[in-house]
Amino acid sequence: MGADVGVSAGADEGGGGRGDGDGTPRVGGAVRRRRRTLDLTLAAVAGRSGLSVPFLSQIENDRARPSMRSLQRIADALDTTAVQLLAASDERRVVDVVRADDAGGLTPGTGVRPLTRGQHQLHALEFTGESDAGREFLHRNDELMYVADGAVEVEAEGRVHRLGRGDSVLLSGGVRHRWRATEEGARVLVVAVSDQVEVAEG
Repeated sequence: MGADVGVSAGADEGGGGRGDGDGTPRVGGAVRRRRRTLDLTLAAVAGRSGLSVPFLSQIENDRARPSMRSLQRIADALDTTAVQLLAASDERRVVDVVRADDAGGLTPGTGVRPLTRGQHQLHALEFTGESDAGREFLHRNDELMYVADGAVEVEAEGRVHRLGRGDSVLLSGGVRHRWRATEEGARVLVVAVSDQVEVAEG
């Protein structure tokens, strides 16, 4: 979430399912609009992200849903974030219910599920299972992590914080951090103030 620093290791192509017409937001249009805004070809994005041109084309045409890892690689290549691409893929709703089986335009069952859709002042993700411990995150605004199940380690400001079920940690904007699950079946909720929100100082 937020501005991601570094690139996840390993491509994750072939895990995306086809769109099924169920009204789930599709991220392809947001990826295509961002790429065209930057005047980049699919080949250029493929070179930056390490993903193939056919796979990127399938995503842009909503014939495949990317995993969060693949979407992060695409976002890095487009100088944006995965959360911003997801937010741009759907319209803003005043009241919006997200059902438990809604993967939010990502590959179902990959351990990451958006809990909000569209452009809002807050965004939220649910992580289950393993996380990409090698990836460092840097957010413009504040973020709250809550451990719903299992245990995780959060590395921030040179310290490692061990969190168990029911624990939470607040990370202020500008703090570089990374985290990983330390128990099988861990479930973490991450809620953050969107990057486009200007937070008054003082």
